[in-house]
Amino acid sequence: MAVSKTGRRKVKIWFVLLIIIGVAVLGTAIALLADAPGRQELQTLAIGNIDFTKLQDGTYVGEYNGAKGDSRNATVEVIISGGKITEINILKGAIDSDGNPAELIDGMTIGDLFKRVIESKALQVDAISGATLTSKAHLKALENALIQAQKQ
Repeated sequence: MAVSKTGRRKVKIWFVLLIIIGVAVLGTAIALLADAPGRQELQTLAIGNIDFTKLQDGTYVGEYNGAKGDSRNATVEVIISGGKITEINILKGAIDSDGNPAELIDGMTIGDLFKRVIESKALQVDAISGATLTSKAHLKALENALIQAQKQ
């Protein structure tokens, strides 16, 4: 039984599509496995308590650098005036090419997360849903800046 040219062409098209899908799935699996240690580290990262009544005026820089991956490293600058946080700037992390906070999920940015920190005067705020690990990395960087700002 002979196979028509049209039939062979369809088989070739399906074969090429399966190869493309297979390469995409394999690439995704490799990327997830490579990022797994960093994800695990951030999932277990503890954010400490900071006494917001003991902050010294000044400008402080804090960093979070993952030991098991650097894809979510963050650096923030916090400005304290009158004993209160007046500004938090993202120097490295979830920012766009213009240096503004990047949109993460549903229009939310790390700037929105930091607004909640300022309003509640606590680092124990809800992370941005769908960007929990990125939120935690930035909160840890902020914590590290605020540790420097505490009055001794």
